[in-house]
Amino acid sequence: MQIEAEQAFTLEFPGTPASALIFLRDPARSLAGVRFLRDLHVSGPEVRAVLVVNVPMLGETLLPLHSRLMYTPQGARLEAQPVEGERAWIELSGEGQAEGTLLSYHFRFTAHIEMPSAEKWGGAAFEKMVRASAGRTLARLARELPESIGRSL
Repeated sequence: MQIEAEQAFTLEFPGTPASALIFLRDPARSLAGVRFLRDLHVSGPEVRAVLVVNVPMLGETLLPLHSRLMYTPQGARLEAQPVEGERAWIELSGEGQAEGTLLSYHFRFTAHIEMPSAEKWGGAAFEKMVRASAGRTLARLARELPESIGRSL
């Protein structure tokens, strides 16, 4: 099962254009205020973390993520990398651009959740409930992202 959410937003950086670009290219700093991320590790271009979501009927679910940071002329791009050996994981991709001190972001979350095959009606109904609940949860997290990154400014 795959569930997607996207978020695009802009923030005003409270400093110089040069420091805005540095902030945008530093995920350890710019994602530090994102409460639903745990164990954020940045090593060179590699970004790893665990996305924590509470999914009704499943409880707290930990979704590991792995992205690669690539610099662009006006900012940076996160390219989602596969996470092997997990039944549930998240792809985080996105792009950020600095235009002076205005930071523009566009993020895409794709949750991958392996579920047993829904061969009977009850299984299909459960899968539908999980999909709807997880979709709402992921959309809520995407909506919280602007405020979360704003805390890091």
